[in-house]
Amino acid sequence: MPINYRDALQNLAAGGNLRRLVSPPAPTMINLSSNDYLGLSSDGDLVAEFLSEFGANAGAMSASSSRLLTGNHSEYEHLERLLDGLFSGKRTLVYSNGFHANTGILPAVVSKGDTVLADKLVHASIIDGLRLTATNFERFRHNDVGHLRQLLERASDRSGRCFIVTESLFSMDGDIAPLREIVELKRKFGAMLYVDEAHAFGVFGERGEGLCVQLGLDCDVDFIVGTFGKALCSVGAFVACAEELREFLVNNSRTMIYSTGLPPINVAWTAFLVRRLREMNDRRERVLNLAARFSQSIGAKPESQIVPFVVGENEPTIALANSLQQSGFHVMPIRTPTVPVGTARLRFSFRADIDDEQVERLISVFGERRNQNK
Repeated sequence: MPINYRDALQNLAAGGNLRRLVSPPAPTMINLSSNDYLGLSSDGDLVAEFLSEFGANAGAMSASSSRLLTGNHSEYEHLERLLDGLFSGKRTLVYSNGFHANTGILPAVVSKGDTVLADKLVHASIIDGLRLTATNFERFRHNDVGHLRQLLERASDRSGRCFIVTESLFSMDGDIAPLREIVELKRKFGAMLYVDEAHAFGVFGERGEGLCVQLGLDCDVDFIVGTFGKALCSVGAFVACAEELREFLVNNSRTMIYSTGLPPINVAWTAFLVRRLREMNDRRERVLNLAARFSQSIGAKPESQIVPFVVGENEPTIALANSLQQSGFHVMPIRTPTVPVGTARLRFSFRADIDDEQVERLISVFGERRNQNK
């Protein structure tokens, strides 16, 4: 039966799930809903330095075609060489965005008859990518290594390859995957491992490489995917993998083949920031410390720069978000389908440029509003 669009919208509104596009928060508000974890968007000196270095570059505003035609400009090659240096023994391939990476890599490398086991809470883009593969996929309970082992044992007598798919840092729960245990299972069962580092890249690791490198596991991960639109305050994404896999993707990943390349100025900005990642340890340390202070104030275990507060139902979640916004804190309610039904939440996304006084005020105001909304 065809969708009745009006009824569908009315049903969303009735359940507190109707979304509308809103303008960015006013400069006077403290933005706790962005992915600008290192606070780079507010660093005017950094932008001025980049513009001075990049200079006037004719044609820099557009790539004008896909990378396989005339869009593979020199800025791409420079950026990929820099990224190659972050991941030992791997080559990198840049995509237009994280959604294109996840919906383009998996359908290219997974064949009919293969088994794919994905964490229950992986990104929507990963799920969409898996739906485009030539095989069915199964989900293991979130961060449940025991359940993953059971599924791997069940799949061990199948003829195809087995892929394990997870994130390193989950964006809605702010928790970190048990990567060491997953790598042990990967080795035991001879599986291939795909790790999305979208929210860890830039924030974890001595040079911001992410959790796979920080934990010394990058050589065991077949596909490390990262994005530039979060901690790096830019646009685009990349995959780090073996050279032959990179070449295979260049020839088979449809979202890379059939997409116009990123404008040179955007790629150059990303490269400019990647070169400076090593110098940003103070920003990485600060954002994690700020998030830890807030986590502890609400009785949560600090794991990352993302701190969720689960309310449950939509209406009280929306009310609490509105109350915080009225107090100068831009916090958005997160509802289904982004999170499961009954787990609506506020997602506090910390940035390195938030000052101590603002965090203390957040702790105080949130404590008051939380009690009022009980």
